[in-house]
Amino acid sequence: MRMRDTFIKPMHPEGRKFVAIFAAISFVLFVIWEPLGWIGMLLTVWCYYFFRDPERVIPARPGLVVSPADGMVSLIEPAIPPAELGMPATPLTRVSVFMSVFNCHVNRSPVEGELVTMAYRPGKFLNASLDKASEDNERNALRVRLQDGRDIAVVQIAGLVARRIMWWKRDGDWLHRGERFGLIRFGSRLDVYLPEGVAPLVAIGQTMVAGETVLADLAIGPSDV
Repeated sequence: MRMRDTFIKPMHPEGRKFVAIFAAISFVLFVIWEPLGWIGMLLTVWCYYFFRDPERVIPARPGLVVSPADGMVSLIEPAIPPAELGMPATPLTRVSVFMSVFNCHVNRSPVEGELVTMAYRPGKFLNASLDKASEDNERNALRVRLQDGRDIAVVQIAGLVARRIMWWKRDGDWLHRGERFGLIRFGSRLDVYLPEGVAPLVAIGQTMVAGETVLADLAIGPSDV
């Protein structure tokens, strides 16, 4: 049986220390009062599940843009990419994927291309489902250059509970579609700014699977949808 077909999923190494802490606290709670210990065990299982990192089947057809995160499409609207990326101040279609505390939080590159710019900016910790979270919250923005010269922006945004944005890439790295590039701890959001003239193939409220759900096709414009 393949790992992706089982309930037990591999865990990202970042989660090991947190699961160990939860387990240690659960042990102490068992000593104090058994019912508290069982509550602690449930929270330990949740912590393990939060840091799960299952394998994904990445679409092979060239030109597809896949979701960078598990979760739900919360916004689709025109917006100017973060200024720190140095992209033109022209509104692009922004697709926002909101991740609850029950979603897998490993982030994946939506496209294949060169990571031209990565820029971190501190900020607030508003509810990530709010529109203004894109402007006010702590974020880490990536500008990825496609093989045809166009750029796409991907932004990790901290949320009400999320307090740590992580990334494992740097300027000049080559990203493969569906490749893991970062993680946000405990609830957050990912924004994708599509190249000009590219239409999203998803709808608000749609459930997304990182690395698998097709978010857009670089060859399809608004008139083709």
